[in-house]
Amino acid sequence: MEAGDLRREQRFVATELASDIIVKVGDVKFFLHKFPLLSKSSLMQKLVAAASEETIDEIEIPDIPGGPASFEICAKFCYGIVVTLNAYNVVAVRCAAEYLEMLETVEKGNLIYKIEVFLSTGIFRGWRDSIIVLQSTRSLLPCSDDLKLVSHCVDSIASKACMDISKVNWSYTYSRKRFTSDNGHTRQQLVPKDWWIEDLCELDLDLYSRVLSTIKAKERVPEKVIGEALRAYACRKLPGFGKGSVTERNNDMKSESIVEAIVELLPLEKGSVSCSFLLKLLGSARMLHCSENIKRDLVKKIGRQLDEAHLSDLLFPSNGDEEENAIYDVEVFLSIVKEFVMIEREDPGLVFDSTKIAVGKLVDGYLAEIAKDPYQSLTKFIELANMVSANARPVHDELYHAIDLYLKEHQELSKGEKKKLCRLMDCKKLSSEASAHAVQNESLPLRVVVQVLYFEQLRAALPATTCNGCSGATEIGSGSNGSLRSVITEENMDSVPTVEDIKSLKSMVLVNGGVKTGHRSSSSDSNKTTEDKGNGKVKAIAMPKKIFGKLLSNKGGSGSDTTGSPDLSKPEDSKSTPLRNGRHSVS
Repeated sequence: MEAGDLRREQRFVATELASDIIVKVGDVKFFLHKFPLLSKSSLMQKLVAAASEETIDEIEIPDIPGGPASFEICAKFCYGIVVTLNAYNVVAVRCAAEYLEMLETVEKGNLIYKIEVFLSTGIFRGWRDSIIVLQSTRSLLPCSDDLKLVSHCVDSIASKACMDISKVNWSYTYSRKRFTSDNGHTRQQLVPKDWWIEDLCELDLDLYSRVLSTIKAKERVPEKVIGEALRAYACRKLPGFGKGSVTERNNDMKSESIVEAIVELLPLEKGSVSCSFLLKLLGSARMLHCSENIKRDLVKKIGRQLDEAHLSDLLFPSNGDEEENAIYDVEVFLSIVKEFVMIEREDPGLVFDSTKIAVGKLVDGYLAEIAKDPYQSLTKFIELANMVSANARPVHDELYHAIDLYLKEHQELSKGEKKKLCRLMDCKKLSSEASAHAVQNESLPLRVVVQVLYFEQLRAALPATTCNGCSGATEIGSGSNGSLRSVITEENMDSVPTVEDIKSLKSMVLVNGGVKTGHRSSSSDSNKTTEDKGNGKVKAIAMPKKIFGKLLSNKGGSGSDTTGSPDLSKPEDSKSTPLRNGRHSVS
């Protein structure tokens, strides 16, 4: 069939016989002969019969699938001309043949039959061809779906993805090289379990969802591979996703649909996708205003594996709905931590101590970040800090660091607010290094400084055998120094230390250091007598009493609100008192 004047879009058959029918498809006119068309197409028989009654020799077919190109292939088949079918045009021709009713009842070996044989013996046996054909079905819906071409393609692709990798021919893939060069030697690569994921990223969302759902339903592919496939698709279809957020040009309904579809396809198995990937999905869901159910599902999944998260992935920018002018959206992180805590309470056996400690460190690191925000509310800061259980914070150094940052950034805090903030910290869980820093920290209330000094004195007074090999915060039990706490009163604790007070407290830290060094002395100090060591302890304890007496000389001798111990002025009551079990309050 040859083209005539292209400007007039006309097609003729190269034959000596004059055409006796004109078929108009869209803007193209085909000058043909009735007999070849009527012998293969039931629809043409009906149309020609209707046109003959009206003495019209022109037939119009405006809505044939595939348009003029598909009709031309069907017409060539009617004339016995060899036609070329491939993965790119076979769906359109199949739909056109169905439209023209080129059935077996009209003639044996008709076009529909031949196309079905071509699909089953050729197209659906190939990996790449199956993907190309599936993509081409989108523009021919609903006809391609009605003819089950979509479902056949989906099943073909899913079956190949589920094959044993030992049976996979590497030629199935076309986005990875089959051979690699190693020091001049060419070797064939082993087929990885996820060999198919990059190729499926070419599919549009609706088709991709159908294929992946079918693969999941077959239950022959590990869920980690499913998770990796979803991650690859998100990175391909959402530019900027790999960097933690989608770009503004993707802030539309299409991107929202992609995120929601990926979340719905996520495997149920814990660890099948990384926590980082889940957090990036949550960030994208927030930016694209996805449904609350989608965001809630992500929060639950993240809470199950929060210990794997990286701090940088948790710093969601504020959307303005929560704290005005705040840099970060703390509410999102709070909801994730609450999910983790709920899992811990419902089934403690599922959460290991190492997991709790990892989450505790993550929360403290997050607190340190938001503490630098001048608009961060104290209420949210305290609420988040209190979410961590006591055994998840064996050492309070990082929490102290966060509190210190908050105090320095929010110098307008009242005494009461500072008291609430510092109550989060357990002074006896501070390491020696953190304690030394806290004593010299002018941002802390005197109450906290004295608390730190008290526990440092207890730590310094511990026997050498107790401290050998210690690192970080030393767990302090009951001892002979309980009377030291009796000078710590509610009224004095809220005082702000003077310059002289700070100098005295700093000098006491140096004394403490000397005592501890004495306890951890090398073999060259082994000639010191037991009496000398005992005197060292007495000096270590006596020094703070003297300093505290000086600091508090103008105050009453009421008992401490934290211990209930009597005043030091009553020698008979200055006995050792055991420390409170559990978390020590600085209130």
